[in-house]
Amino acid sequence: MKDTPESIIIEKLGKQRSFFATHITKDISFRLTQLRNFKKAIIKNQKKIEDALWTDLHKSPEETFITEISIVIQEIDQHLRNLRYWARPQRVDTPLPLLPSSSKIMFEPLGVSLVVAPWNYPFQLLMTPLVGSISAGGCTLLKPSPDAPNIAKVMEELVAETFDPGYVSLVQGGRDTNTALFKQRFDLIFFTGSPMLGKIVMKAAAEHLTPVILELGGKSPCIVDENANIDVAAKRIAWGKKINAGQTCIAPDYLLVHKSVKSELLDKIEANIRKMYGENIRESRFYPRIVSDRAMDRLKTLLDSGTVHSGGEVIEEERFISPTILDNVHPHHPVMQEEIFGPILPALTFEKIDEAVSYINSQDKPLAFYYFGKNKKAKEVLRKTTSGGACVNDTILHIANHDLPFGGVGTSGNGKYHGKQSFLAFSNQRSVITTPTWIDLPFKYVPFKYFKLLKKIL
Repeated sequence: MKDTPESIIIEKLGKQRSFFATHITKDISFRLTQLRNFKKAIIKNQKKIEDALWTDLHKSPEETFITEISIVIQEIDQHLRNLRYWARPQRVDTPLPLLPSSSKIMFEPLGVSLVVAPWNYPFQLLMTPLVGSISAGGCTLLKPSPDAPNIAKVMEELVAETFDPGYVSLVQGGRDTNTALFKQRFDLIFFTGSPMLGKIVMKAAAEHLTPVILELGGKSPCIVDENANIDVAAKRIAWGKKINAGQTCIAPDYLLVHKSVKSELLDKIEANIRKMYGENIRESRFYPRIVSDRAMDRLKTLLDSGTVHSGGEVIEEERFISPTILDNVHPHHPVMQEEIFGPILPALTFEKIDEAVSYINSQDKPLAFYYFGKNKKAKEVLRKTTSGGACVNDTILHIANHDLPFGGVGTSGNGKYHGKQSFLAFSNQRSVITTPTWIDLPFKYVPFKYFKLLKKIL
């Protein structure tokens, strides 16, 4: 993917600042019209989106619709239903000493935002933040990943045919484009990617004191307790781990399994994988591929951790790694030192739940957390741990509820979005107090004649 020259980036940014200065984006009817046009464009280009993601990642049309297209459309629909209510100034209480003033919160757009997305869910992770920016009344410069070039081109065409370039525009490229972008001043940077790159983004943003929303990742743990429904747990873990061949920031990264149920669980996860994808997984049209040779090389080194319970097949020229379960894994193994981001599932064991909790708490705070077991124990485990999001007796599903804020904590991210949180992410909550002139109370003025009375009121 050819890099957009820095001169073009500066030109696009200038046009967006000029467009924002017209104040047209602050009109609610304008925002709603743009959202409707956006939805129509997605539906019109659905086949192109599906074909591009098949070429880039071997994603089936079904998986593309469920994990990419439908999520963006649902986000648009929720904003269409609720935007007028969300954008309405919110009255708040005014304390007695400030009466007869009145207080409210006004929601105004931050301005021109930069959205940078990764390759694993390239459509969803670029377009969902765009919904929030449109909804809040801002202008947006979009930057997709060059590692998924076909969908990046489709998105460029979709944006060009749907929006005024001064309103929403898209630039292409890799590291050089990123470097040029991060030198500019934006009113918000919304970045989805690895924690390592998140540090680079935050450092660049600090030069302009630009606020950032960082959607990162990490090693999301999955606890399977001794009283879990193993049949259900195995099926749901297999599903959550193998979507997009494990290249999902909220995929279960590793298992912490009670010693008494480990063998049964691993066997049943393997059986469910074969049930979903068939005996010859390589031939399944539902099983995606690894995005690049670089990613293949990294994942191959992780296969040497522990022992292979099932899977382990690698076909480099096809960028294929079969769904792999690793047994006899220990915390010091390479597979436990970094986010896996692939179809490899290592299993560690515990005998007491506090062992699992202590291990999780000794690591960086994860983006997602999964627990399989009784609800009472789940409440205890959730109370003793932290994560960006969590599911009890399931995986992944929390991302599909647009009434739940999505985001990380600590090294797994900073800031939330989805639904109303997307509107708020791109908005400034402006505090406004209005004081009438028909009365002018003397308490605040020097020489504080009524100080004793004021102390009692305060």
